[in-house]
Amino acid sequence: MTPTLVLFTVSAVALFFFVRYFMPDIIVERHGTSTLLWYAKIAFLSIVGGGIAAVLFAVIKGRQYLKPYIDGFKRFLPLSKLMVSRDYKSRYKRSVLGILWSLLAPIMTMLVQTFVFQNIFRIFNISYFPVYLITGSLLFGFFSEATSMAMDSIPSNRGIITKVYVPKYIFPMTKVFSSLVNLAFSMIALAVVILVVRVPLNWTLLLIPIPLLYLFVFTLGVSMLLASLAVFFKDVKYLYGVFLTALSFLTPIFYPVEILPEWTLPIIGLNPLYHYVTYLRSLVLDGVVPDLWANVVCISFALFFLFLGTIVFMSKQDKYILHI
Repeated sequence: MTPTLVLFTVSAVALFFFVRYFMPDIIVERHGTSTLLWYAKIAFLSIVGGGIAAVLFAVIKGRQYLKPYIDGFKRFLPLSKLMVSRDYKSRYKRSVLGILWSLLAPIMTMLVQTFVFQNIFRIFNISYFPVYLITGSLLFGFFSEATSMAMDSIPSNRGIITKVYVPKYIFPMTKVFSSLVNLAFSMIALAVVILVVRVPLNWTLLLIPIPLLYLFVFTLGVSMLLASLAVFFKDVKYLYGVFLTALSFLTPIFYPVEILPEWTLPIIGLNPLYHYVTYLRSLVLDGVVPDLWANVVCISFALFFLFLGTIVFMSKQDKYILHI
């Protein structure tokens, strides 16, 4: 066994016993859950903790291996900024209102969906439904837009890749940053709706960047993974469109989770977007800071997909030029 694998195993086992016997039950929500689900949560936490320890060890041990990538990122940082600016400006090129669409589009979408869905789900009497709706729409829209654009980022830049050397991870990364800029402007729409609907203004609104950061890291990892897969498997972009449609219904954007059968809740819990949307709504609508377990789940999904996407992308990047 390699030292990294040994560290992962030892860390995961040690963390499992620590959480099981020494950490308060409330942290992993022991109350109200079955014993099997509680142990599953502990196992998940332990595996993630062991994985993070192993990755940190590998990074520290292989820092000389990572140095060229860090230097390359610094060298091409101005190019990255230029590409982000270009992508964002081209989004609204030749439109009369320009970047105002970043504000108007989510508000208009929210108004239409509110008119439709509030009547359908009025029996559940969701408080401040327009805000409930726009929080889910903004986060899902960012994830959908960023990953879809990043998926085609390598083939669409074949002219640059085949002529000059540019770190290939820059292309999907800039797409995600471009969508993040759009999300930042769209958050103004959220602020407007909060004021119009008269949601109580709690200090937890200051913590909104936290779920956005979690979602950004998660989206970046998924984007890197999809960008790599799309180079070798052209059908991925068509399958992904179907997947996004299914994911939109598995994410409680316009409906309350309470309407779902109890047996579906563990399945919904496997959807990372559910946790990010719920986190944001807790801050905005409830004025409550999510507990430690909620943060652990959000961080775990984000780091897992970031590591997975980065490893897959980097391991295959030398072959991209042969398939674009």
